[in-house]
Amino acid sequence: MSPLEATYLGISGYIIFWILTILAAGMFLLRIAKLIRYMFLGQKEQTFRRLIRRGLSAIVITLGQWCQLKGISLKDKAGIGHVILAWGFSVFVIFYIVFIIIGTGFGLSENLEHSTFFFYYSWIMDIISPIVIFVTLLAIIRRYVIKPPRLKGEQTAEAMIILITVLLHPLTHLFKIATGIALNHPPFSLGATLPPLSSTLSNLFNNLSPDSIQIAHNSFFWTHWLIILFVLVFITYSRYLHMLASLFNIFFRSPLPKGTLRSINLETAETFGSAKIADLTWKQILDLYSCVVCGLCQDACPATASGKQLNPKALIQDLKKHFLIEAPSLLKKTDNPIKMLPGEVITQDTIWACTTCRACDDVCPLFIEHIDKIIDLRRNLVMEQAILPENAEQALRCIEDRGHPWRGTMASRTDWTEGLEIKSVLEDCDIDFLLWVGCTGALEERSIKISRSLSTILNQAGISFGILGKEESCCGDPARRLGNEYLFQMQVEQNIKTLNNYGIRKVITACPHCYNTLKNEYPGFGGQFEVLHHTQLIGNLLRGKQLKTSPIENTITYHDPCYLGRYNDIYKPPRQILNSIPGIKVNEMGERNKRSFCCGGGGGRMWLEENIGSRISEIRIEQALKTTAKIIATSCPFCLQMFDDAIKAKGCELSMKAMDIAEIVAQTVVTES
Repeated sequence: MSPLEATYLGISGYIIFWILTILAAGMFLLRIAKLIRYMFLGQKEQTFRRLIRRGLSAIVITLGQWCQLKGISLKDKAGIGHVILAWGFSVFVIFYIVFIIIGTGFGLSENLEHSTFFFYYSWIMDIISPIVIFVTLLAIIRRYVIKPPRLKGEQTAEAMIILITVLLHPLTHLFKIATGIALNHPPFSLGATLPPLSSTLSNLFNNLSPDSIQIAHNSFFWTHWLIILFVLVFITYSRYLHMLASLFNIFFRSPLPKGTLRSINLETAETFGSAKIADLTWKQILDLYSCVVCGLCQDACPATASGKQLNPKALIQDLKKHFLIEAPSLLKKTDNPIKMLPGEVITQDTIWACTTCRACDDVCPLFIEHIDKIIDLRRNLVMEQAILPENAEQALRCIEDRGHPWRGTMASRTDWTEGLEIKSVLEDCDIDFLLWVGCTGALEERSIKISRSLSTILNQAGISFGILGKEESCCGDPARRLGNEYLFQMQVEQNIKTLNNYGIRKVITACPHCYNTLKNEYPGFGGQFEVLHHTQLIGNLLRGKQLKTSPIENTITYHDPCYLGRYNDIYKPPRQILNSIPGIKVNEMGERNKRSFCCGGGGGRMWLEENIGSRISEIRIEQALKTTAKIIATSCPFCLQMFDDAIKAKGCELSMKAMDIAEIVAQTVVTES
């Protein structure tokens, strides 16, 4: 409120203004304090370092709206609208803080309002207001008329209230300034160039009496300020809360490599996973506060797309709703019965549908982590309640008994090497690289061809490598993703000991799941190794002319494995390999790179039945068929197996086949004479 406006409204109006402002601010602070107390009912989270770096990063991401811009795709430009609204909101907030809170509160209003800064800022607000109004009208039409799938069920009263307040806020501002100009009381000194839109709108009041214009001005002023105070309070009770919570959520985002799960201290843990809402960590609860219900995660989720019960957006909202219901009782430490999260709040079908592909985590503009909550629910089911699908139980038992998840296989760890010159570290550990074959690459019939092809390539390039053979055991990825953290840590301890015994420091693997586990999760247990995926090494060998390829005429489309792409940002090497082979034409799918559609085999789903909805792998094959490519190339044994089965199920064996990049290179590599 400027000195001029205080004069127009009178002493009583001035007093009412500050009473209402202080009351709304008090309600806001009390609610925020309660939400913070609720949040810290959660379990302790790991400590965070590099606070200054985190703070600067959070500010840049939030003010720059990179969180929204990163999610903009060719199909959906809604993020641009959100960016404009966020920047517009920031402009108004700065105005209120500088010219009302600081200016009026410290008696600096008159000085500030005669400053050049105020002059230019008034112009900025005059220009940005109609833009915000236009974007908000588009948002209302989009949500309530067009109704895109990701906003299904979100045509709520809360959403409409938010949009109406966003619409009326700049509108009342413009008319407040316009009526002030009509009264010959512009926002700054007479004689200066007036803001264009407000000045034009002031002409609407030319034929009114000064008293009528004064009444209109007072009405616009109070409407404008009451909307501000309403929003201030409403923020803490609605999805508006994300405006505050998200800044801290970005600040406190996990310091671990992308997708790396939090470990459980098995010796000190009183519970395993999340049985009840208070078992979530305070950071996981902050995730719930931060959700803006945009539905981007829902759009990206392969489980949702294939008709499974899992919907990442609904998962977060169901947990948030349950938390806010139970938090008061937890705070008062009453004995009211609390629902179990797995089974009662979140269905078991929802929990087991996740492929852990990270599509939801990656696309979320507010860095909410969905997968860690799902894994914690699985941990509770598996480690405390001993409830899990039969096939998952068999796979876990097989890892425990035999060191691999492939129940029923008669092959040994070294059968795939027959006829190849492959050194075992048992015989000679003087090697440059260890080839970590992986359970699937050693024991699953289709994937054995990948291992043989890769070994041929390494031998042809003169790479000194060896294998662990019978001493290699499952890296633990299926155990951890299926919820058995104890078995995972047991495998990790055993494998690190084995690798250290042989002095292994450099590892090659063709399996992205092994790659991610060895590279990103083993360091948390003391296992420090340099890990290369086979596409990285093959790409290096081709660029270094250590491998030469002959032409091959074919059209190929490439599928990005989730654990190679979204988890580890390896997108270029596979494509560089394919493009370096003469005669190959690469036809890309629409869903590629960060937006690649999952094969359906991650998160332990390779060993689970897919009996709800469509098969995820078949959806992916349908996407590949649209490219008219003859080969769907991948760089993951899980993907390869899933696609082989999907191609047979779709009956398109004559028009498409699945191959690993190592197989393609091995077929084209030129043998030196």
